[in-house]
Amino acid sequence: MATPYSIAFITVPGKEKADALAEELVKTRLAACVNVVGGVSSVYRWKDKIEHADELLLVVKTRTDIIPELCEHVRKNHPSTVPEVITLPIDGGHLPYLDWLGANTRFSAAGRREQL
Repeated sequence: MATPYSIAFITVPGKEKADALAEELVKTRLAACVNVVGGVSSVYRWKDKIEHADELLLVVKTRTDIIPELCEHVRKNHPSTVPEVITLPIDGGHLPYLDWLGANTRFSAAGRREQL
């Protein structure tokens, strides 16, 4: 069963920044819910050097059609030059939860029903 919803994964350095970004996403209705998961250790290549970072992972429940708005918000409010934002579709789930998710996120700019 396809749904109009997605999960976004966003890594953030530091609890304070992660909590602030999570709250902004919910407050602006770009997300219905954000889980802040600690203890993420990242290894990546940056400017031709291997880097190690302790980060937190935001698991963001949102509408698929507002992912571009979510990405833009993260780009403007994230401390990293190239923030990690990866999305996956939600193919199914508990219908009352999915209904709640839809009721607590904004519609896309194209079909605007903002409730800010």
